[in-house]
Amino acid sequence: MGHAWLKHREALLALVIILMIGAIGSRAPSFVSPGNLVEMFNDTAILIILALGQMMVLLTKGIDLSMAANLALTGMIVALLNAHYPGIPVVALLALATLLGLLMGMINGLLVWRLGIPAIVVTLGTMSIYRGIIFLLTDGGWVNSHQMSADFLSLPRSTLMGLPLLSWCAIAALLLVGYFLRYSRTGRALYTAGGNATAAYYTGINAGKMQFVSFCLSGALAGFCGYLWISRFAVAYVDVANGFELQVVAACVIGGISTMGGSGRVLGCLCGALFLGVINNALP
Repeated sequence: MGHAWLKHREALLALVIILMIGAIGSRAPSFVSPGNLVEMFNDTAILIILALGQMMVLLTKGIDLSMAANLALTGMIVALLNAHYPGIPVVALLALATLLGLLMGMINGLLVWRLGIPAIVVTLGTMSIYRGIIFLLTDGGWVNSHQMSADFLSLPRSTLMGLPLLSWCAIAALLLVGYFLRYSRTGRALYTAGGNATAAYYTGINAGKMQFVSFCLSGALAGFCGYLWISRFAVAYVDVANGFELQVVAACVIGGISTMGGSGRVLGCLCGALFLGVINNALP
């Protein structure tokens, strides 16, 4: 019953997105040009990746409001490293950003799992702490494009088969998370832990541990996006992506991911992000 409802919701949301694109395109034909549609998806790519991370946390009946701060801190760290040590390979910086994000996600997960602090309280706190660390590192300063290497800035802008690599990152994340949630034992356990904690207990699933896993994955994706965001917009500062966590949560909720846990699909997450992406792209 729940899956059938989600399928209907996703189909309806996809129809609404198509109608929105058609309506806007009737007033501004350039809006529906292939180039603009590709750019619109590319603009939404980071939101899609972050929403996938948030979705996994929501499935376990948690919430991660520190994602944007995680992104900002990891992005600032790799930007500073690139500015001072331009010889470090970009792939190494991308891996470092992902690992740092994973570490910050682990901190959130441990506080929720081991200390029993509500996820919203933990992540509101770490959100402020991560932003504060950026200020301590930079004294409120910026890292601008002229301080970043050409390789650092070019990776997400490179194209493959007509699509920027940033878009391919989002597509890869959709496929990997979709496979993980559908076919892996841990992925299915996330649904069980959030949907029915009692059933999870009797089947040997530790609901708290699953929350920890979800926060780790969410943090890793946020760290990964830290590099993508900074290299795409070519600037790093304290307030990067400030408030973006609300768009991430909105994309999940619009896509049918339940804040009560245990319900939601990757396709809905994608549709929710694209819905917001169309609106953002259409606004002047």
